[in-house]
Amino acid sequence: MWSPAALCCRTVPGAGPLLLQGLHTFNRVFGREYRDLCKQPAHRLRDEGSGRTAGMRPCLLASGKAKYRQRAPTYPVLDGRILPVYRHVFEDNLRNSEAVVKRHSELLELVRKGGGDQAVWRHTQRNKKLFVRERLKLLLDHESFLELSPLAGLSMPYGDVPAAGCITGIGKICGLWCVFTANDATVKGGTIYPIGVKKQLRAQEIAMQNRLVSVYLVDSGGAFLPLQAELFPDKSHGGRVFYNEAVMSAMRIPQVAVVCGSCVAGGAYIPTMAEEAVIIDKIGTLFLAGPPLVKAATGEYVSPEDLGGARLHSQVSGCCDHFASSEKEAYECVRNIVSTLNYEPLPEEAIEHDSPLYSSDELLGLAPQDYRCTLPVKLILSRLLDGSRFQEFKANYGTTLVTGFGHVEGRLVGIVANNGELSHDASLKGCHFVQLCSRSSIPILFFQNTAPQAAEPPSISQAEAHASRLKAQASMMAAVACAAVPKITIVVGGCFGSESYVMCGRSFSPDFLFLWPNARVGLVDSRHLSTVPQAGDSDQRGEEAELKQLKEKLEEESSAFYSSARLWDDGIILPQNTRKVIAQCLKITEQQKYQVVSRCQHPVIRM
Repeated sequence: MWSPAALCCRTVPGAGPLLLQGLHTFNRVFGREYRDLCKQPAHRLRDEGSGRTAGMRPCLLASGKAKYRQRAPTYPVLDGRILPVYRHVFEDNLRNSEAVVKRHSELLELVRKGGGDQAVWRHTQRNKKLFVRERLKLLLDHESFLELSPLAGLSMPYGDVPAAGCITGIGKICGLWCVFTANDATVKGGTIYPIGVKKQLRAQEIAMQNRLVSVYLVDSGGAFLPLQAELFPDKSHGGRVFYNEAVMSAMRIPQVAVVCGSCVAGGAYIPTMAEEAVIIDKIGTLFLAGPPLVKAATGEYVSPEDLGGARLHSQVSGCCDHFASSEKEAYECVRNIVSTLNYEPLPEEAIEHDSPLYSSDELLGLAPQDYRCTLPVKLILSRLLDGSRFQEFKANYGTTLVTGFGHVEGRLVGIVANNGELSHDASLKGCHFVQLCSRSSIPILFFQNTAPQAAEPPSISQAEAHASRLKAQASMMAAVACAAVPKITIVVGGCFGSESYVMCGRSFSPDFLFLWPNARVGLVDSRHLSTVPQAGDSDQRGEEAELKQLKEKLEEESSAFYSSARLWDDGIILPQNTRKVIAQCLKITEQQKYQVVSRCQHPVIRM
């Protein structure tokens, strides 16, 4: 904006008295109108403008239409060649990547079978219901969707719970990106385990962060009672799902539920708190206590259909708004409901962009099996960015952190990538760059490969340098935490210690966080712990045994598969698919610009 004060200071050489008098009059009027404009409430300015801007980021208020900057043709091209000096490290990494990718494929194949062949047969043949992945095919548009945390629930202390008993993800319905949560009744009969609650809460968190329509396919037997202490009482337990439904409704985030099976106890609240609910005849039931409990309490037998079937809830109780005679009809109904939502059409034209100059398959050899096998991070960037072009920021300062701008499928992004230990200078550079991205509303991609931290304390001579680095890292932490832009974190190597926080780890709530299958997640890297005691010292031999046991525990708990099973991330992605996943996430975070937000600030109250 032009400043009135600056205009008042300008003079015109050779101007006569009449011209100067006219300029002073203009400046007084301009300055008064400018000050009056600044005094108006923000909501009044917004309402007098486009009328479609509530809840959007400040730099996006100018227009609701799709406007994308063209890729700057002058961005320098990265040199992504694998030099001969790197070849042996590349080949070692490649062998490790092939092993972990094979393990990843085996686990995915296991998870896609749900509760096993017998459970799927019973679900589909005896109970006459569709398998959960067949339901998603009817619900979603015919294009790929982003599945979240598919390996959640494996090797838990209470046993395997494939996919945590529910499938969550983001897909398109009638052209709109929607979050879906679909119970898989073939896994433990749809019973909810602690990890299943955590997965549902994460799906809701993503919906709230990105203002995405939420669809629930409910087929749940309620909570697993032997683990009720881990399911019921705390803030982040089962009740939080219902709390979030109310808050999301108040945020004007539409929610639709389908009762496509048994909804018992806590599972019954999900459809009744959604803004619209569909129930399927003969297979959909809704009650707090089923027929067996009625029989035990009163001695009376009542059928599931009479106690809480589709006709009862659509004609008598009003708990459900739409009656569907079949599953196919139910998902068509949901698609019709989504089509009534007040969203502007999303831009359909594809943004022109160049492909990277180097093959994404080579990322398998750039995924470090160990921090000591890390190659320059620009080799990774050259295989992800459009045209392998990268406008670097402060290229010669704090070189252990690479920062700059590039494009992914035509969308401008800021890049923050580890390229060594996060030093004092690197942290200050990162702090500066993150603030620049936040000011300009540019999404930030973090490529995390943090240096393992030694378990031993630093020497006195190192204390001052460590303190200085700590202060700089704290500054970058604050900048990352407060940056009001979409943040996507990809762990390409190690995720260790406090540096993982600085690089937007899980605690700093990135919009999405994914791991490569070679990634390691832990407070310290077990492979960098000291293990050699003094010979002949029995106490130290005992310490060595304890240290060995600790190392084995850390080694197991730091693997990407252990992390993903516990929902410390949003899933493991293959290195060669990284560019596609990032592009999907960027499109998803953009959609909220096209939502028409009303002024109403209370949830939809049913009945």
